[in-house]
Parts: sequence; C-alpha cells; structure tokens
Amino acid sequence: MCGIVGYIGEEQAAPVLLEGLKRLEYRGYDSAGVAVYTGSGVQVVKSKGRLSVLEGILHEGEDLPGRVGIGHTRWATHGAPSDVNSHPQVSDGGLFAVVHNGIIENYLELKNHLKRRGVAFASDTDTEVVAQLLEYYYQGDVLDAIRQAIQRVEGSYALGVICAHCPEKVFAVRKDSPLIVGLGQGENFIASDVTAVLSHTRTICRLNDQEIAVLEQDGVRFYDRDLEPIEKTPEQVEWDVAAAEKSGYEHFMLKEIFEQPEALRKTISPRIRDGRVSLDGISLTREQIEGLSRVYIVACGTSYHVGAVAKYAFEKLLRLPIETDVASEFRYRDPVMDERSLVIIISQSGETADTLAALREAKRQGARTLAIVNVVGSTIANEADDVLYTWAGPEIAVASTKAYSTQLAVVYLIALYMAQELEALPPQELKASLKALEALPDQAEQCLSHKETIQYFASQYFNAKDIYFIGRNVDYAASLEASLKLKEISYIHSEAYTAGELKHGPISLIEEGTLVVAICTCRRLFDKMMSNIREVKARGAVVLGITTEDLRERLAQETDCQFCVPATLDFMLPSMSILPLQLFAYYAAGMKGCDIDKPRNLAKSVTVE
Repeated sequence: MCGIVGYIGEEQAAPVLLEGLKRLEYRGYDSAGVAVYTGSGVQVVKSKGRLSVLEGILHEGEDLPGRVGIGHTRWATHGAPSDVNSHPQVSDGGLFAVVHNGIIENYLELKNHLKRRGVAFASDTDTEVVAQLLEYYYQGDVLDAIRQAIQRVEGSYALGVICAHCPEKVFAVRKDSPLIVGLGQGENFIASDVTAVLSHTRTICRLNDQEIAVLEQDGVRFYDRDLEPIEKTPEQVEWDVAAAEKSGYEHFMLKEIFEQPEALRKTISPRIRDGRVSLDGISLTREQIEGLSRVYIVACGTSYHVGAVAKYAFEKLLRLPIETDVASEFRYRDPVMDERSLVIIISQSGETADTLAALREAKRQGARTLAIVNVVGSTIANEADDVLYTWAGPEIAVASTKAYSTQLAVVYLIALYMAQELEALPPQELKASLKALEALPDQAEQCLSHKETIQYFASQYFNAKDIYFIGRNVDYAASLEASLKLKEISYIHSEAYTAGELKHGPISLIEEGTLVVAICTCRRLFDKMMSNIREVKARGAVVLGITTEDLRERLAQETDCQFCVPATLDFMLPSMSILPLQLFAYYAAGMKGCDIDKPRNLAKSVTVE
C-alpha cells in the first residue's frame, strides 16, 4: 500500500530517498518521512501531508547529510495521520529506525509486553512495536535482533531498518508484503516497487517471505529466517523508465487509457499461433480440464469485475459451473473445494493480501490454482500452480485501466484455450473467436479515437450528485467497473445495477435530471434494455447509451446521447464498452479538479486485509 525506499552508496541519501518516494506517490499515502545516518546518529525528519511538505522542510534533501537512509510514504492504518505517527518509527533509545508496509496483527499484545518492561511508546502505530522489539532484542548483532523480532510478530510486513551502531548497513525483511533489492555500482537500494529505483538500476532481486537482506555499499547478502546464507538470482527489468513517466500526458491515468491498444497486442499476439491458443507454461491438460467439477474466479476491486465478465465467457464456452468471489469474503464463507476444483486468482500486483490469502486457502484444500498477474516474481505468481502474465507494463495511476483490459484478454485466452482442448467449439467458431480476440487492439484504438464525444458529455454532467449505470448480462458486468472508475476518481456517488432489478427498488432513486448510463451492446437483450431505459426516462432521467453502430439508430430513439463502440463477440463486448466510460470518469474528475492519479483514501496495491 505505502512506499518504502532505502539507499546506501556514495551519494547523499536524502535526495535519492525523496526521488524514490516521489515515484511511489501513486501508491497512496497521507504522510512521509526519512531517516538518515548523519555521522552522529540516526536523524529522522517526517511530516503529515504530501511529499512536497517534506521536500520543503529538507530543501529537496540538501539539509540532511549522510549516505545511508530509509524513507517512507504512509497510508494510515493504526493511528491517525500525524507527524508523530508518520514513518520512520524510532525505538525508545534512538538506536533503530524502521519503515514498514503491512499490518502487525498482534501489535497490542507486544506493545503491552514491552511497556511492562519500561519501554516508552511515542506513536499509535503498529510499526513502532517493531522498532522497539529490535532494540529490546539487540545485543550487538542486528541480524539476530531481526531474527528474534520476526519470530514474535504476526501479520504482514515489509521492513526497512537502519541502526545507529551499524552505520554502513541497511537491513530489509518481508512477509506477505512486496519488497525488492536494487543492485547498483557502488550503491544498493531497497524499495516496495521497482519504479522507485529504475532511474538508478535495472538489476533487482525480489525478497521472498521471511528472507533478510543486508545491504552495504559494495554488495548485498541474503539470509533465510534462521540466518543461513542464501543465493538470489538477480533479474533484469526490461521496460524502460519512460513507461513510468507521463510522456506528455497530463495524468498517468490518461496515458494508461491510451496505452491499452498496445498493451492488448502484447498480451494477445504471442499467445495465438497457427490458429490455436498457446499458453506457454500452463500445464493444464485435457484430462485435467475434463476432470474439473467447478471453477472459482477470485479477486478484489477491478480484478473482481474482470471475474464477473469471465463468468459469462466461461459458462458460455465451456458449460462449466463458475463462481466469482470477492477475495476478502472467499475464505470466510467456507468454500467447498477439492482436487477437481480450479481456482483462478486475479491480481494486478500479485501481492493483494486478501487474494493471496484466498490462493493459500485454495491450495490448502487441494484445488488447482492459476494466477493472472502483471508483476513477474510476485508472491501470487510464485505460489500458484500456473501463472499467466498480462504484460501490461507499469500502471501508475491508482484507478486501474490497462490492467483491467489486459486481464480481460487473458481470461478470454484461458476460456478459449480450455474450449480448444475440450473441443467444445466447432473449428469455425473457434477460428472466429480467435480472430475477434486478435482484432481487439485495433478496435480499442478506433474506439479511443472518438474521445471528444465523451469529453463533451462529461462537461455537461461532471457536477452530477448521483449517476447510475445499468446493463444486462456482460453489459451489467461492465457497468460494475464503469461505476467503480467514476466513484474512485471523481467522488461522484455512482451505483451499477442489472437493469432488470430497477423495478425491485433502485428505480425509486431516479428523479428529474438524474443521469443514467445504459450499456446496450448485448444484441439478444437489446429490446429488454430499451424497456428499462423507457422506465427511467419516464421518471425524468437523462440517459447516455453505449452501444454498437448497428444498434445506434434504435438506441437514439430512447436516449439523450449515444456513444458507439466496435462490435465484437458478445462475451468480449466489455473490452469495448469500458473504454468510453474510463474516459468519462477521467474527464469528469478533471473538470471537478480532483487529484486523478492519487484519489483520496485509496492506494494502488492493497497489501493489508
């Protein structure tokens, strides 16, 4: 959720830390701070508010000398946003400074234990417990203090640590929260995301659970939880730093919306060969697919909406029972799984806490797991039986766009792969489906080229108090994501309803001038949608209709404005209908003056439950 950066090297640490934290602003935060070893001890400077406040205090880092340090942008979980609760947190004797992502679940028990032994606490955070534990256990060996501390804490953590007695080292350890080590020449880094270090190095190592890294200027050593040395194989980051920059766009979100055609090409093209779906690395055989009794699709937020679309695609193509679950609820409803179950886990970061917990529960019950993620080497990717990467490149804006589109493409590929292996579709129908899938990138490009229509419509309704999205079948699944995008970044209250449910309650919310967005791309349900549109129009609603060109004339008879998307197979229509509605959310938020890339209270990667 939050951002961690650590540095040791020849340069002044504070400017490097601030630069890295700036690249992590997209993750969401409410305060920021740094700790640097200055020669006389560890000096901590932190403040509530945006990173610019901290930069002003430090004059871009120039006022804080020292070549070893850690930095953090915090999103409050324990304790309100404040200067005191900001990270880094420092131990009672000032010996240890700690930055932390995650949640220490037994922090109160540990805090009370330490207070009974005379330890004084300054903050309300769970993180301070870690700093105090380290000093409590420290007997001259920092590694041993870390070993003992992580044996006591329960929950999730990515920790960066510096110690006044070890001024030439930075320590790092993680469990269930991402942390990478960047390897440079005469300098080394830690970070919660590779974007923080990409301007300095492309060579990284990803820490696995309860692995410890000790960084010095000239090298890095790795240990397991028992302090046994381990070898890590570095990986090279292939995408360019420009991919994490705005490249002339006003916001990352707009850039990422327009990156979707190319992202779709990278996701789809390598996986269709000689008229067949080829999923390299996927070991699902025909016999295993035939033996499946049920498929679960488990995810959170935008990825859950991908699962909502996937349910229609899988059931249509495979005639196999599909359950789509919100990951945060999955474990707690006692799902019934066995070796005949396939659990598809979807997560952009590959670190989403609830989704990771669902994956582990599925494996515990013996189910087969298949992950769809964007980040190579992430925890979910490593722990799933099979993994398919979306290859979307970095997504910086908190509101997901190209991750959604590429995840959709991957679920289409999986559904068509399974149908292909089962021979569930006639050859000509499979061929037509693959052709439609390959056409999606060009169709997305075509759709986005008409942004002015949506921009104008947004200018008329960006001050709306309530907006409702309706649809049927896959159009309803798409409306869930469209509504989420709008509320995430514009703070306009919006809801998505299956259109057939209007008369069961929600229609009471419609009054004169209420905006209703009706997604009407599903041809076989088009007439029913027209009836639902008439219902809201009769009560004074203004209706924006999203449809395909061949249905536009009929839709125009019932709606106030129409936007046409390219036609494709029914189950792929959400890949088109979402595009104008991403733009609608973006333009509405911009006209309201909202912080589009960093909406309030939200974080990019949710690594706590």
